[in-house]
Amino acid sequence: MSQKKNKNIDFGYKNISIDKKKDLVKDVFDKVASKYDFVNDISSFGLHRYWKNELIYLLAPQKHQVLGDLAGGTGDIAKRYLLNGGGKADIIDINFNMIQRGITKSISKNLRHLVGNCESIPIKDNTYDRVSIAFGLRNITYREKALKEVYRILKPGGRFVCLEFSHVENKVIKNLYDIWSFKFLPSLGELISDNRKAYQYLVESIRMFPNQEQLSYLMTKTNFSRVKYKNLSQGIVAIHSGWKI
Repeated sequence: MSQKKNKNIDFGYKNISIDKKKDLVKDVFDKVASKYDFVNDISSFGLHRYWKNELIYLLAPQKHQVLGDLAGGTGDIAKRYLLNGGGKADIIDINFNMIQRGITKSISKNLRHLVGNCESIPIKDNTYDRVSIAFGLRNITYREKALKEVYRILKPGGRFVCLEFSHVENKVIKNLYDIWSFKFLPSLGELISDNRKAYQYLVESIRMFPNQEQLSYLMTKTNFSRVKYKNLSQGIVAIHSGWKI
């Protein structure tokens, strides 16, 4: 049964009406937007910078190429793309507060900010040489629909790269990761951003997200070719990629 036919969907560990998820996720990021980058540094011990550098490596920025960065938030990925030799980049995010924070930190005239939904991207067919999404796919209600939109806006020969929290297989590391995630991260979020519930949701949403093989299958199902993934930090995150051929 497809996601769209279901009347309910996961919101972390909660089961909610499917038409409420978009607004609930938006509310989460409204509340944490001002401290989001700072909490990322603290909560990942700086590892998120290494993970994002690996994403940029796979994007292989070139001066003649244009990137569409979905759920781009404050623009961390798009700005890295330009600084590493990319031509132009669009940041597309449904959350206006996150976009606003990115605009205030903008570094280039080649960077454009757009408010838009990943399930109905306000961009013409065959626009981008590269499309990326970092830590955003798990928050989308209709993921298959979003992946079809990614495929649509990519140029033929273009590449999609997704960085997302994934599933740890090593039991020792998994136990340590769970302790950090459930015992400490929500408390840290409350201390820094005064919002425990937002970070509790983020932790739970990671555990409800498809594993590496399941996401690879979904990408193949939505017409991507040469789909593969690479685990980072023992599978705490994984980078998935596919081509429009």
